[in-house]
Amino acid sequence: MSVLNIKTILLISPIIPVVVVPPKVDAVALARALAAGGVGIIEVTLRTPSAMDSIKAISAEVDDVCVGAGTVWNSAEAEKVIENGAQFIVSPAFVQSVFDVCKLNSIPYLPGVATVSEAARCAELGLSAVKVFPANIVGGPSAIKAFASVLPNLTYCPTGGVNLDSASEYLALDNVVCVGGSWIIDQKSILAGEWGKVSRITRESLGALNGS
Repeated sequence: MSVLNIKTILLISPIIPVVVVPPKVDAVALARALAAGGVGIIEVTLRTPSAMDSIKAISAEVDDVCVGAGTVWNSAEAEKVIENGAQFIVSPAFVQSVFDVCKLNSIPYLPGVATVSEAARCAELGLSAVKVFPANIVGGPSAIKAFASVLPNLTYCPTGGVNLDSASEYLALDNVVCVGGSWIIDQKSILAGEWGKVSRITRESLGALNGS
């Protein structure tokens, strides 16, 4: 898969859980709980010392979950997460060195954008999708409508301040196939290892978005 094919990844689920995995939390059990709830994708952010090991473990042990690395800011981090099995890479903004590593290794890349100019740069490079971040501050669904009016061939993944109510608004837009967020991840349940509850919240969130 090439660096340009991130849209294929985004179509896996209408929700991409953006997860900060605390130390000593069983990342494999977390990924399996999300999968049991119907979400076959997870973005593990590089915000804790356990992130790299979490990505490696999920990649090696959970076949039905596509694991990506988030908050990747430089080429060294990009190379390391790829070594540990990341199947896609996400950055809060477009980072040329990360894009270059992803291109070299044929890893899909999802950069964050906050302006039309930034989105246009990504489109110019051939990327099929971008993350709009922080979506609630940039302008929410109205902003993405404006982006899409001038860049209709891009797919948008709103992330930042997304909740169940706003997720429905975003997903109603033609150019949005998924949203990213942490609202379906209950930190207390994760810390307590209550994996059945994690699966239930995930299933209920998907059901609400699907109108069931």
